[in-house]
Parts: sequence; structure tokens; C-alpha cells
Amino acid sequence: MSLLTPVLTPVPTSVPTAPLACELNLSAPNWNIVPQVTVIGEAYLTNDASVMLPTSVGLLQLSFHSCGLRLRIAGKSSANYEMLLQEPDTIPCGLSYLEHSTTITSGNCKLVIQHTPFSFSLSCNGKSVQKTPNDGHFVRQYRMPPLAKTAQGWLFSLDLGAEEAVYGLGEKWSSLNKRGQFIRSYNHDALGVNAEISYKNTPFAWSPSGWGVFVHTPAPVTHAVGYAPWSQRAYGLLIEDDALDIFILKGKDGAEIIHQYTELTGKAPVPPVWSLGVILSKAYYKDVPELMATAKAVREHNMPCDVITLDGRAWQDTDTRFAFEWDPKRFADFAPSKVISDLKAMHFKVCIWEYPLVSVQNPLFEKMANKGWLLTDKRSGEAYRYQWDMSAFAEVLTPLPESGIVDFTHPDAFDFWLESHKPLFDLGIDMIKADFGEQVEDDNMLAHNGDSGHRLHNVYSLLYNRCVYQAAQKYSQTGPFLFSRSAWTGSQRYPSQWGGDPQADWGGLIGSIRGALSWGMSGAPYFATDVGGFYKDTRDSELFVRWSQVAVFSAHLRLHGIGQREPWSYSSDAENAVNQALKLRYQLIPYIQAAMQQASETGLPLMRAMALAFADDRLARGFEIQFMFGDNLLVVPCTQVGGEVEFYLPQGQWLRFPEQQVFTGGKVHQLTLALDEMAVFVPKGQQIPIGPDVLHTGQLENPSIGQQISYYWPIKDEMSP
Repeated sequence: MSLLTPVLTPVPTSVPTAPLACELNLSAPNWNIVPQVTVIGEAYLTNDASVMLPTSVGLLQLSFHSCGLRLRIAGKSSANYEMLLQEPDTIPCGLSYLEHSTTITSGNCKLVIQHTPFSFSLSCNGKSVQKTPNDGHFVRQYRMPPLAKTAQGWLFSLDLGAEEAVYGLGEKWSSLNKRGQFIRSYNHDALGVNAEISYKNTPFAWSPSGWGVFVHTPAPVTHAVGYAPWSQRAYGLLIEDDALDIFILKGKDGAEIIHQYTELTGKAPVPPVWSLGVILSKAYYKDVPELMATAKAVREHNMPCDVITLDGRAWQDTDTRFAFEWDPKRFADFAPSKVISDLKAMHFKVCIWEYPLVSVQNPLFEKMANKGWLLTDKRSGEAYRYQWDMSAFAEVLTPLPESGIVDFTHPDAFDFWLESHKPLFDLGIDMIKADFGEQVEDDNMLAHNGDSGHRLHNVYSLLYNRCVYQAAQKYSQTGPFLFSRSAWTGSQRYPSQWGGDPQADWGGLIGSIRGALSWGMSGAPYFATDVGGFYKDTRDSELFVRWSQVAVFSAHLRLHGIGQREPWSYSSDAENAVNQALKLRYQLIPYIQAAMQQASETGLPLMRAMALAFADDRLARGFEIQFMFGDNLLVVPCTQVGGEVEFYLPQGQWLRFPEQQVFTGGKVHQLTLALDEMAVFVPKGQQIPIGPDVLHTGQLENPSIGQQISYYWPIKDEMSP
């Protein structure tokens, strides 16, 4: 054994690499053709407390941090997208080297690396955190490579226990437990909530067993999470980047691991109080008279509401968008300043739509192209002309023009786009709906910073979110807030996000709930859905009511879709039930604000899946549609016709909210709900702050956190069920 001392000389970034394997068939890989990485030299310490380990594919840099272990191999790109808030401090470590293994110790953690092939075992406080899976083979010790480099990217494998669950990986519509799933972290215009593809992704996952994994990359990552065609006992990652940068996080439970992840990538700030009110929208108000008539009707019907939205065609000319200009035809007889001031006079905040593309039919396209502010085409050197897949639009959505894509990696383009928002905010706009952002699809697209479409694709959403949010920070008169559809690692710093375009049916509601919970388990605390569903105007009153009731218990609440989403447009019973729910939403603002303050400090989402909220209750994990809203409200969505719900209450006594009936925990219950009833429960002994009954947040005398509480619930003796 040799005890090694730090090396203070410059550290080389690579060593000669082995030839790459042939391209893998990812649906059923032949692992025998993949050369497994081996250690080829003696490890040494550097002056930044890292360990350098020579391997057959380059120098592997290992470092310990308060969050866990980091493994890195340098790549070619020098682009810094600021997905990390800052580089985490490195904790000093000790190093010992043997012929066949290397041991690194740091505090109470120990990393043991076997050399041929490379494999690892990480333990802290004598307990295993993670290790190379013991997925054996007749010929090779490891059937699935512990670490390898292929034509598609890096392979890295983690161990899974026999019944181990895995959560996270962004906004996903299916089971929250990703075990058995094959997921690609790649942003899509998903056109619904029905498949594996989704708008918001991050290569971050965690297990209730006490570990997490975060791949720090802008590139796509494939996750085979106990996926049988790869290995049912392993979590395999394929990182489609030439650089490798992986954090193995440690923590006692999901909440602690999410905190570690958001310490690295950032936490969401508390949004302005008006954003907690109801946001009304439609795709789209056909003209100004319809917009103003709707706003007036909202107040006449005493519907609680804070924000009204001008979606794409409601203020932009489709053929020439997007260019920060009001449609001259639509607003020929209605000055935008007058429209905005009239809405403000009715106590509305105003949201407008945008996307990061510029029509070739607008003079702004040529201006930005000449300055190099649009993504260019590698083949021609000219601005890339994005052509939409028109098959997705059919008769429902508006065909969109050939367009250039804003290059947010160009500092001048970023500043131009940011500053172009100023006249809108000066006019009185309060909120931006930052739509799309998933269109960097072709590797022939080239950015100013040298990255091309494949590597830029995911992180483009983060750059877009950042630009628009910083514009709101700088110029909004009522506080920064936006709705983004696409997102990537770090986008949680620029709230908020909404869940895309669900179908207007019960499956759309269920998928939207799962998407919200999965995104929350991925370090993003705020989420909203299109209440009532986006696609098709089904006029299903019961669905609309149940969706509205669930949305009361989300970070933000927006009624939106193709067709009217005003409650009275469905039925009088729907109007009564929804207005009752929206009234409750406003009364819960003190509670919601407190939960948001907690989120800004811990990274915990407002909507907390049972596996996150009740880490020690394995029975709770199986109830994936119900959730905790903040610390003390357990919400059971009604997701079927007829009002029947079946739910599980963890151990203890629970009070139904607001009825105050007592329910015993540790068992499954059933209820049949009337249209205006909800199944919501509070642990006995806990209090819920209730705010005043208002129609918009402008009526709150003091909207500061904790300053507008009228009373605390419960206020009388509980009842038996």
C-alpha cells in the first residue's frame, strides 16, 4: 500500500483512449461487444482535493462534497450553461492504492474502486449508498458494463435492490416509480400526457433507500431503470455527451436528496401573491370584444380570478410572429394601452404569450439573422429555417410559419430578447406565458457558443426560461412570474411551469396529476395544469369540476383549453361547485404562501407524492394519485365519473377538511362525493390558516406571508364519519 500526497502540478485532461465499441441496439443491447473501462495507472491527489484515476478512456476525476460523490471525465465543449449555481466545495480525502483496487476516504464516507474492470462501492457511516450492480455473466464478472464509452455516449450502471423504487426524472405521465421504465431525458412538444415523451426533463432520480443520481449535462440521457431488456437488477444510464459528470447523492430520504440536488442546481423563489390566484385563459379569445366581455362576465358572476391571458393569436399575427408587436389587424380599433388599462380597471393582471421563434415573414428575422442572433445552419452558414411538422396541427391548431430560432447562447441576442420585453411590461403586462422551446431538434443547428442541436436541445429551454424570467425581474411592475412549458435542469429557479396540452378527458386529468407529482419529485416545486384539459371542447361538466377541485391544491391554477373554460359555460351546477372551490383557493393563500416559503428553502414541492411525504410508510407509496399539499393537507383527487374515491390514510387520526369528520389512519377508505364535495384530510392536531373571502388578491389588505389570516381551522369539535 502507498499513501499518496497531493500533486500541485497542472493536471492533464486526458490519456490515450481505447477504440469505441460499435453502436448499441438500445432496445436489447448486446453487452458482450462493449469494452468495459479499466484502471490503467496509479491514482493521485490534486491540489483541489480531487483524486485523478487514469483509465482506459481518460482521466477519471473523483471528488467528495457535502452532497455525496462526483465522477468526471472532461469533454470537448467548454460551454457553461450555469445549470449549477456554483461549483460545490470539495471535501479533503485520503487515498490508498493497491495493485487491484483504490480506496478513497473522506470523513465518514469510503469509496472502493476495483481496477479490472472499473467498478465501485460507496458507503457512508458503514452503510452502503451505491455500488456497481452485481449483474454477473458466465464469462465476465459484470454482464452490464459498470462504466463504458460507446458510439452513443457513456454507459454507467448503478445497483437496484430487489424491491427498490426510483423517483424523479422530470415530468412524466405514467407511474411515479420509474422502476421497470425506459426513459429518455429529452424535451418534446409532447402533444399530450399519454406517452413517455414530455416537455420538462431532468436527469435526476432518487431512491427512498437513501441515494440519488444527477447527471450534470445539457445532453440527452437514457435511463433504463430496472428495465428488463437491459437488466432488471440495475439502473443503467446512457449519457449522450463526450463529457461525463455524475453526482451520486446521499441523504436519509427523498426530501433530503431533493434538498441536496437543489443546493446544486438552485431553488425556486417565492412568486408574487397574485400568481396564486386564478389564471383564466382560452385558446384563444378571437377578438378584443370577446376578451373584454369575458373579463366583465367574470366579475359579474363573482368568479374569483386574478389574471386573464391573451394567448398566441389573441395578440400576435400568426404569419409574422414572434416579434413583440401587437397584431395591427386585431388591434386596429383597440389601442393595446387602452385594452390593458380597461382590464386593470377590472382588477385583472394581464398575461401574454410568446415563443422563441421569429417568422421569416417578419423583418425582425433578417435583422437578427444578419447580426448572428439566430441559430445557424451548419450546411449553409445562414440562419436555420425551422419548418413545423404540420401533421400535428390538423384542424385544431393554427399552422405556423417557417421561422428562425433565437440563439440565447449569443450574449447580444440574449440581451436583445430580454430588453424587448420592456415596452410590454411598461404597458402594464404582468406575466409572460413562455411557450414552446423544444424545437432545437436538428444537429445541423449551430449556436454561437459552438454547440450544435443535439447537445443544445434540452438546455435551450433553460436559457429561454432564464431570459424571459430575468426580463420580468428587471421590468415587471408587479413582480417576476412566468409560465414555461419546456424546462431542464435548473429551470426551477425561474418559476413557474405548466403541464402542456392534456386531452380533455379523465385520462388527461390523471396524467396531469402524475406529471405534476413527478416534476415535484425532480426538484421543481411549482406546477400548474390546463384545468378542464386543453384538447377538444368536450363540455364535460363533471370532469371540469373535478379538475378544478384538484387544481385548488396545486402551486398555481389556470383554466385553459380550446373553448371556453369559464365555469358558467358548462352548467349552473358546475359553476356553483367550481366557484366554491375557487373561493377556497383564495382562503388557502396564507397556507400556500407558507408552503412556498418552505419550498424556496428546501426544494420540496407543494404537491408531494405519498412516497415523498411519507418516506417510512411503504403502503403509502402505492397510492400514486393522492398527494400531500404542503405539510398538512392530504388530497384525494376524484378521477372518475360518479364521485367514488378510494384512498389510504397513513397512521394516526385524520380530520376531513373542512367537514371535520374523524377518520382512522393505517387503512384504506372509500367515499362517494357529491359534485361540490372534495376528499381532503388533515392530521388531527394540525391547524390550517384560513384567509379572507376575496375575489382577487388586490382585495387582500396585507398580502405579505402570514399577514392575512382570518382564523385557523378547525374551529369546532370534530364529528364521527
